Amino acid sequence: MASIDAMDRPGIHFDKPGGQMSANEVSALLWRERELLELLLFKLEEEQLILTAGKTRWLQHATREVEQVMERLRTTGLTRTVEVATLAEEWGAAPDATLRELVAVAPDGPWPEIFVGHLKSMTELADQIRELRDLNEQFLRAAVRSTQETLAGMDREAKTYDSNGLADTSLQNARLFDKKL
Repeated sequence: MASIDAMDRPGIHFDKPGGQMSANEVSALLWRERELLELLLFKLEEEQLILTAGKTRWLQHATREVEQVMERLRTTGLTRTVEVATLAEEWGAAPDATLRELVAVAPDGPWPEIFVGHLKSMTELADQIRELRDLNEQFLRAAVRSTQETLAGMDREAKTYDSNGLADTSLQNARLFDKKL
């Protein structure tokens, strides 16, 4: 299994003389972002395996790894946004151009096809990540609901508390259920 730190590429410098980015460097940043999206997908699948196996002991570690990849994605995404803006201006587009808009103004040659490939792949990865994230959330909600039901049924003599924080013995059969879960 590749470590999260192994995804870093120290020593790669994207600056051209004059501070301009070339399409090559923007493409390299897009590849980096795609690698991080694939790693995020892997980490979410790992988290799902832990959830379905009931090995909640390791859930905290898996969640932390997901958060670490998300932080790297934010940093890489910000860098990409800045560099795409530079390339967009170089190609005559607005500095806030999206990747799709960059494709539209790309000069003749291989760049439109290359950037469309990046866009398609990143869109597919984002869709897969969204699906897996939603599924993991459902597993987590079910686990919380199950835990609440188990705890509610454990002590039949459990008391509720009144507004003063004292045990209220008058409501012996009171139970609270969160119907939104």
